[in-house]
Amino acid sequence: MSMTNLRRRLHHGDVDGRKNEHVDISSVDSLNEPLLGKSSDNGPSEVYDPRARRQDLWGDDRKKEQLHWSFLFSNLIAQWAQWLASIIVSSGSLFGRLFPFSLDNQNSSSLYLSPLQEDRLNTLRCRLQIPFDGSRVEHQDALRQLWRLAYPNRDIPPLKSELWKEMGWQGTDPSTDFRGGGFISLENLIFFARNYPGSFQALLNKVQGQRADWEYPFAVAGINISFMLIQMLDLQSSVPSSKSGVPFVELLGRDENAFDHLYCVAFRLLDAQWLVKRASYMEFNEVLKSTRTQLERELVLEDVLEVKDLPSYTMLDK
Repeated sequence: MSMTNLRRRLHHGDVDGRKNEHVDISSVDSLNEPLLGKSSDNGPSEVYDPRARRQDLWGDDRKKEQLHWSFLFSNLIAQWAQWLASIIVSSGSLFGRLFPFSLDNQNSSSLYLSPLQEDRLNTLRCRLQIPFDGSRVEHQDALRQLWRLAYPNRDIPPLKSELWKEMGWQGTDPSTDFRGGGFISLENLIFFARNYPGSFQALLNKVQGQRADWEYPFAVAGINISFMLIQMLDLQSSVPSSKSGVPFVELLGRDENAFDHLYCVAFRLLDAQWLVKRASYMEFNEVLKSTRTQLERELVLEDVLEVKDLPSYTMLDK
């Protein structure tokens, strides 16, 4: 496998969503057998005899009578079931009040948003719709701002420079690494650097723990985390309904920056799990998946009212 393909599997595979599910498309070509088994040519087969079929169905008057009554009874059952369903659906019916579970089960996944939650969710969705555009001045300025936060004592390099690789971009031009991550992933990195500089610098410079010889690239890992959170929280649906998306909307109602704070927690958690697993470059997808699993567990805890209540939040250093 070439180095180019290897980088693509780690970085861009996660950004477009396929690698989050651990689908290795490189193995498709090796799939030579059909998914459904072939029938055996040597096994016995049944011969269709139309005379025997007629004898089974219409052999005597008694069977005709049985079929006739079975048909009438089936129609009666169907009509009765339809009548009962109409009663249950009726909100004012006595049966509907006695057995509310019939309707509750259908609407259990519905999430009703307060005006504040809806407004903040729409604002977040607007951010998700903005792709990174290296030709836009404000996006270029955001990249320069990230460099100043990461390396305050160093000069800002040109937008195409080998120096960007030190931050964990794949090549000399960071704009080629965003892909499905969008501009919000750059905003997440900037938010991380501003609000939790201690953890940001520790992860950027890999100063904690025993590290592998082949480490994950910091900046591109951040893009993958942004995309993972978008998928996990079901933010591209009209109303989030995933097991993490529903409690997240509650957090968003209390903190308009809940997504950005959660991003910082996820990045710190990913690095902690990376060290525990003693992982290397090729195991990034596995660590990202376990990070998502841990976040999903923490988001549904009863005492979590804000992102700061998450157990993993305590690992962040400001």
